[in-house]
Amino acid sequence: MSESSALAEVFAAYPWIKTVLVLAAVVLAAWIANWLTKRVLVRGLRQVLRYVPLAREQPEEPNGFGVVSRLANIVPALVVWHGIAAVPGLPEAAVVVVRNVSTAFVIVTAALALSAFLSLVNALYQRRPDAARRPIKGYLQVVKIALYVVASILAIATLLDRSPVILLSGLGAMAAVLMLVFQDTLLSLVASVQISTNDIVRVGDWIEMPQLNADGEVIDIALHTVKVQNWDKTITTIPTKRLISESFKNWRGMRESGGRRIKRSLYLDQNSVYFLSEEERRRLRRFYLLHEYLGMKERELEEWNARLAEWSQEPANRRRVTNLGTFRAYVERYLRNHPGINQNMTLMVRHLAPGATGLPLEIYCFTRSVVWTEYEAVQADIFDHLLAILPEFGLRVFQQPAGADVQALGEAFRALPAAQPLALEAEA
Repeated sequence: MSESSALAEVFAAYPWIKTVLVLAAVVLAAWIANWLTKRVLVRGLRQVLRYVPLAREQPEEPNGFGVVSRLANIVPALVVWHGIAAVPGLPEAAVVVVRNVSTAFVIVTAALALSAFLSLVNALYQRRPDAARRPIKGYLQVVKIALYVVASILAIATLLDRSPVILLSGLGAMAAVLMLVFQDTLLSLVASVQISTNDIVRVGDWIEMPQLNADGEVIDIALHTVKVQNWDKTITTIPTKRLISESFKNWRGMRESGGRRIKRSLYLDQNSVYFLSEEERRRLRRFYLLHEYLGMKERELEEWNARLAEWSQEPANRRRVTNLGTFRAYVERYLRNHPGINQNMTLMVRHLAPGATGLPLEIYCFTRSVVWTEYEAVQADIFDHLLAILPEFGLRVFQQPAGADVQALGEAFRALPAAQPLALEAEA
């Protein structure tokens, strides 16, 4: 008796053995197909892509080759789909179930591959110079959501062995429920379109939204959220729709203008303001920034006072130079000659309304640099100089009494002679 005859008798006596062997062969074929696809096709494609300039620039990340890797998973599923029909002894229902599962797996895998492809498209688009100004990540996420919905409907219809039209007709009756479920998604989609169309926010913009504790640079704009990295390196996540419904400050205009504003006041003691004497004016003329100003101011006042005739003999009727006005002129000329100040933008030195904290002398100008550290260095340099030179003009900075001031006042009182008690005479 030949071996083939013996196997035939065994298969005839035990038909399930043939079923198991053929089923194992199908599984083995699927595994070999998967191994060959992953080891040969995918690796070979990676080697080829290394010689493509665009691929060489692409960082090593799953999004780069996720499309091919996921599509490679379809091969073993197709092997199982075709091979399951060759397995003898399987019930027809089992064959239908395996084929439906394989088809659903192919649909889901294709959807994941398309999703990875969209992620790759977004990564390549971000290399464009205008990508930060017009991001497409939100639109691609909408496409992904639609893709997942369609894939889910097709996969469920395949598993149930029903037509997708039946499921779609049922979804039509659930439209109101779906609108409620995807309310945030629809609002975020509208907000993303408005943000992109009106160029409200870009990646890299410095935005400030105090109500959400956001103060930093935008690092990501997605469909539902906008991520802001605050200056303390924390991350604030802002719902996209709130950038449309609520107000926030975008500092992009400051960066593009080429100047950052300095708006700070020196609070001066009003009791230190007085008219300059001739000797003090002569002493201040040694300042390079004031020499021309004082000469022009003295000529102007002489002409004015000459028109008063005999009334000019009274000091109260004459116009005179004050230490505060001279200091204000000095500050303006100092800013005009400062290399860190943008001379093409607004520059002024003005008085604000006096109050309990003194007379505010506001410096309003713009620096040449918009870099934070350079801006702060220029601002500090200016106020260091102004605070140090104030005594030259006889002016004092106003500040609340501190502990040292109270202590000095107490010592002054203790140094006074003891007061003599008053003798009170009684009425007769």
